[in-house]
Amino acid sequence: MNSPVPVMIPMDLWDEEGEGVIATWLCKTGERVDEGAALAEVMYEKASMEIAAPASGRLLILIEAEAPVHRGQLIARIEA
Repeated sequence: MNSPVPVMIPMDLWDEEGEGVIATWLCKTGERVDEGAALAEVMYEKASMEIAAPASGRLLILIEAEAPVHRGQLIARIEA
């Protein structure tokens, strides 16, 4: 059995220590996603960035939309 793949806020998504917000999830928990597909939009200051799926599988969202997030934070998992 494969281990779940973590979906993290990339450390290089913004330059400074600070807090972003998950603006919206583009997929739902339990939905099958393909590697590279856009999963969520994250806002930092006035910029919007997409978080892509690091692998294919079923998405398990851990942090809800409109929640604050930090660089390196686990926000979801993808289960094979």
